[in-house]
Amino acid sequence: MSSNAELHARRQQAVPRGVSNSLPVYAARAANAELWDVEGRRYIDFASGISVLNTGHLHPKVKQAVAQQLEKFTHTCFQVTPYESYVALAEALNALAPGKTPKKTIFLTTGAEAVENAIKIARYHTKRSAVLSFAGGFHGRTLACISLTGKVAAYKAGFGPMLPEVYHLPYPMPYHGVTVEQALASLEQLFRADVDPARVAAIIIEPVLGEGGFYAAPPELLRRLRSLCDSHGMLLIADEIQTGFGRTGRMFAIEHAGVEPDLITFAKSVAGGVPLSGVIGKSEIMDSPTPGGLGGTYAGSPLACAAGLAVLEVMREEQLLSRAQEIGRFMSSRLKGLQVRFPCIGEVRALGAMVAVELVKNGRADAPDADLTKALVQAAGRHGLIILSCGVYGNVIRFLAPLTIGEALLKEGFRLFELALDEVAGSGLKVKAAG
Repeated sequence: MSSNAELHARRQQAVPRGVSNSLPVYAARAANAELWDVEGRRYIDFASGISVLNTGHLHPKVKQAVAQQLEKFTHTCFQVTPYESYVALAEALNALAPGKTPKKTIFLTTGAEAVENAIKIARYHTKRSAVLSFAGGFHGRTLACISLTGKVAAYKAGFGPMLPEVYHLPYPMPYHGVTVEQALASLEQLFRADVDPARVAAIIIEPVLGEGGFYAAPPELLRRLRSLCDSHGMLLIADEIQTGFGRTGRMFAIEHAGVEPDLITFAKSVAGGVPLSGVIGKSEIMDSPTPGGLGGTYAGSPLACAAGLAVLEVMREEQLLSRAQEIGRFMSSRLKGLQVRFPCIGEVRALGAMVAVELVKNGRADAPDADLTKALVQAAGRHGLIILSCGVYGNVIRFLAPLTIGEALLKEGFRLFELALDEVAGSGLKVKAAG
């Protein structure tokens, strides 16, 4: 079997550099919250494939559901000859979506597809074209989605021109002095100076910024946006692609604010690692496009829908919403303890099991330490722990352990994180700033 180094050399020759890798480690097998590389080394997985594996690697029920579907058929295209699992999963998600308004669901394949279809539906329903999104938000890598994304490097640079009539607002970040009032004042100024609200189809927002650094939108902001959308005839789209399916302790993160959005985009953990995404929305809105206006050849694959039904069963049986809260409390407590020892930990943030630390220089919020963050990801990998960085300034470590992780592995993972942190930020070792 090839080594990590050999595979990485082949990867460099065969795969474009635009597809990045967090670690030069090549997976051979995985189970729940553990992963083994091609050299047989074991890792504890605090990344979950970027929050795709809330039910862990190869959950037995998900694995069984996919295997059973493989005995029947792998593809027919729902638009040609439909199948029950698509309908059954849509029914289940409609019932779980927040709010009392009747819902309908369309399935797709990737998160970017979900976002693009949500924008299509919003534009068709409102007969308007402008869209508002937020600085720091991430909505995918297709051309329309990078237009919505609120970060230039590396997502937008060199790929322009962007989709027209997209406007960005500041996302509240108390640690950096950005308040709800400032965000709403910017919105009012936008309506005075740049775009008539009568031209705005939708506001799209992540209830917790994912790639942007795990800042949670204050409930007050989400409620005010709901009110503004109602006043101006705009739709409110909750991008729950990273926050959804129990990660924050609720099925959808926007439930923490008690707000019913018009449309919800979802993907990642919905099918336990099998590609599936979609849009859940109010029935009247979802029915706006005419037949043929929505869909996709692989959208709502039979394998993925079978996996999705199994994921919902696992979430109920194993009480993963409660487990997310337990994981979040444990992680926050341990990280705040480390914050006392390591001044580089500027802030600890958590909503359920969506947990992050922001790394800074000299305890200063205005001095992000991206170099230390990069070094910490690599050091953790050397110690056998997989973690991810994120943030507008590249200085946030995010923790996305499977919600099915056991106590022993959770504690071991944090011991490894502490060892890695001590290696790069303790014992007098300093990471040199670039330039």
